[in-house]
Amino acid sequence: MNTMLNHFRSYITSLAVLAILGGVTQLSAQQENIEIRKIRLGGLGGSNVVGGPGSANYDLAARFAPYKIQEMVHSTTVSPNWIEGSEQFWYEWENSDGTFYNIVDPVGGTKSQLFDNDRIAAELTRITLDPWDGQHLPIRNIRFIDANTLQFDVESSQDEDVDEEEDVDTEEEEEDSDQEGRSDKKMYHFEYDVGTQTLRELEDYESPNNHPGWANVSPDGETVVFARNYNLWMISGSDYESILDARRGESGDEATEAEEDVEVEEIQLTTDGEEFYSYGGSGGRGETNVTSEENKDDRKRAGVVWSKNSQKFALVRRDQREVGDLWVVHAVGNKRPELESYKYDMPGEENVTQSELLIYDIAARNMVQVNDDPWKDQMMSVASDRQFVYPDSDEPRQQVWLSDNSDELWFTRTSRDRKRTDVMIANAATGEVQTIIEDRLNTYMETRNVERLDNGDLLWWSEQDGWAHIYRYGADGTLKNRVTEGPWHVDGIAGVDNERGYVFVLGQGHESGEDPYYQHLYRVNLDGSGLTLLNPGDFDHRVNMGESSRFFVESYSRVNTTPASGLFSASGEKILDLETADFSALTEAGYQFPEPFKAEADDGVTDMYGVMYKPYDFDPSKKYPIVAYVYPGPQTESVSKFFSTNASEQALAQFGFIVVTLGNRGGNPDRSKWYHNYGYGDLRDYGLADKKAVLEQLGDRHDFIDLDRVGIYGHSGGGFMSTAAMLVYPDFFKAAVSSSGNHNNDVYNRNWSETHHGVQEVVDDEGDVSFEFDIEKNSDLAANLKGHLLLTTGDVDNNVHHAGTFRMADALIRANKRFDFFMFPGQRHGYGDMGDYWFWLRAEYFVKHLLGDDEWNANLLQLQVEQPKTR
Repeated sequence: MNTMLNHFRSYITSLAVLAILGGVTQLSAQQENIEIRKIRLGGLGGSNVVGGPGSANYDLAARFAPYKIQEMVHSTTVSPNWIEGSEQFWYEWENSDGTFYNIVDPVGGTKSQLFDNDRIAAELTRITLDPWDGQHLPIRNIRFIDANTLQFDVESSQDEDVDEEEDVDTEEEEEDSDQEGRSDKKMYHFEYDVGTQTLRELEDYESPNNHPGWANVSPDGETVVFARNYNLWMISGSDYESILDARRGESGDEATEAEEDVEVEEIQLTTDGEEFYSYGGSGGRGETNVTSEENKDDRKRAGVVWSKNSQKFALVRRDQREVGDLWVVHAVGNKRPELESYKYDMPGEENVTQSELLIYDIAARNMVQVNDDPWKDQMMSVASDRQFVYPDSDEPRQQVWLSDNSDELWFTRTSRDRKRTDVMIANAATGEVQTIIEDRLNTYMETRNVERLDNGDLLWWSEQDGWAHIYRYGADGTLKNRVTEGPWHVDGIAGVDNERGYVFVLGQGHESGEDPYYQHLYRVNLDGSGLTLLNPGDFDHRVNMGESSRFFVESYSRVNTTPASGLFSASGEKILDLETADFSALTEAGYQFPEPFKAEADDGVTDMYGVMYKPYDFDPSKKYPIVAYVYPGPQTESVSKFFSTNASEQALAQFGFIVVTLGNRGGNPDRSKWYHNYGYGDLRDYGLADKKAVLEQLGDRHDFIDLDRVGIYGHSGGGFMSTAAMLVYPDFFKAAVSSSGNHNNDVYNRNWSETHHGVQEVVDDEGDVSFEFDIEKNSDLAANLKGHLLLTTGDVDNNVHHAGTFRMADALIRANKRFDFFMFPGQRHGYGDMGDYWFWLRAEYFVKHLLGDDEWNANLLQLQVEQPKTR
């Protein structure tokens, strides 16, 4: 009995101990939750901490939401429309007083308005009987037909009955019965003499040529090539003129229907085309299988490049028959869900797209394949000559060969691992080739189009010394000289003046004391001497040069200055100040410029550049959560240099956040090749240490930044990076919103993943070549998640397929992690017309988890109030 009693007492004691321990454990867990809750609500920081229920400034954020701030911004850059046959250009400029049209004569150094707005409004009112005034002109489609004469259109408020075809059969009448009696708005056409400022209505107006997208017209206009049912076809120039006449004055489906009624002689050039080994067309990506089947017999564009004498054309034919399929399902927008199937190269796969270069002789009707002893899985591209495009011209646009004759075809090839690029020339009759320039690098090659001078010399852009520069070669491949050199980046060639022996280049990082990303225009002699800065000033400069290379228009600003534009000569002399942007509406609303900053990378040596966005009711005595908007590169960074509203960042800041954008080593290509390729072989993690280091430096500098509440977000590559940040530094980053991220780069496209991470070419003892690819994925680190993570994607994203986001979600579920997931139905990569909803979804996630403001309503009132209630 005593033994039983002792056992019972021991049992009771054990239960009590367990209960106490359990209570302590439960209390500890509850206390931890309370502490976390306090941090989230700002309860630990006192009254100076921005946070807690009601802390988010919804009113200010709604006032500067992306769809609101865009209404306050007018023109910020001058886009010149150069006028063929002269050095003149015209441009359109909008400010708070309306839209104005200006014409500029660089030779005379003059600028004037094309129209007296009030006078032209009165004339248009008199003719159309629709009332207009000088601030609200109805002018559209301005086009100069010569240096002194322009034409434009005005749409009337009145309907113009559309004639119905009288010879349609009964079945067509029944199908189209719902369209009977339809009407379009009457369109007026006018001609205006700039010199005399006289306007006349064109009664017998003939609309400009409306070229269909499928037509690839030869330079002499005698031959038009297109693809149909995977093969090449052609029609004569005269038949094409009949098609243009039928399409004249029509657009969209009406233009397509009009051309279908024209009888032309179509000549088939090839017969061996098949699906996924076609001579033209899109290959299914971008349209559902149903639509693809409906359109399979339509004419489609073939990407041919013409010899300048129109005797031959070349094209790269791609074989995707062995490439794996990928799919998205269009669940909304159709009566039944529809499948979209397409070929999609993924990294490391054995079967990838194969390229072959073909040359077709129009007269001989025969095809020659270029025989370049190809590298395995190489990529090929036809080198095309520089052409100037006049915006007002209705001439067809085509690419032409680099050579002046049809005997030689210049082209480039690049190895699958991007470590080798050759510039080559092919005999157009035999297909035999000669290598002219070889470029090699141990990481990946980037290229620009090779330029050919009038004397036959070549200009080649290369990063062979660790910086991007221009090299001049003879036609036989002999290096004549470097055109540019030094520790700065040449982004590309803006123009060439063969007569004077100049080349104009755009570059970054040459001017000391400036942000190294600011772009400038330089002139340099072809022998490499006389490098001259043409547009000085501590700004980012955007340049548009005329065909003669005698004049250029530039717009310049920083992210924290008002943009302005000017006209310059090729010697760098400023001829005219053109415009300064009108920010009066922004200023009156309370807009404030963001603040650029500089910090050090995680190595303590490399300069990093960023921009800080503060709330407009900012109080330096308070502490704010900080949120970083990121994009890892390597093709760009998320940091604006030229003025931009950066509407999403500005609006997010207004809730009560410090929002920053910042670079990282391995990001922007506009610095050294070392900087750009820093992440090669480490595509998941390479930029994260720099992001963390810069945020910590900002926290050390500014007492108003609360490093206990750090958020991060990004889209696409930024979605990938923001999730990686949460997993690699889970104790630093507390909340992330990751949209359409390529979380698992083994299921993202081969071009991006293999280029920027690297793929290993392996040659066995027999000389057979294969490729190996291995990459770290976000899903590998799912168990590390501690903070709040929202994953989003579009269900028909055929760029960054949602498989990557799904695999990330799958890994988190299997790791027993809580996270949030949102799918945008019917949306591609950018979320399209759901962008405004997306802004609020993303912002409120940070409001909840960094500010601790749990305000919630099923109605998104800030968006609903913007929609007029018309019923």
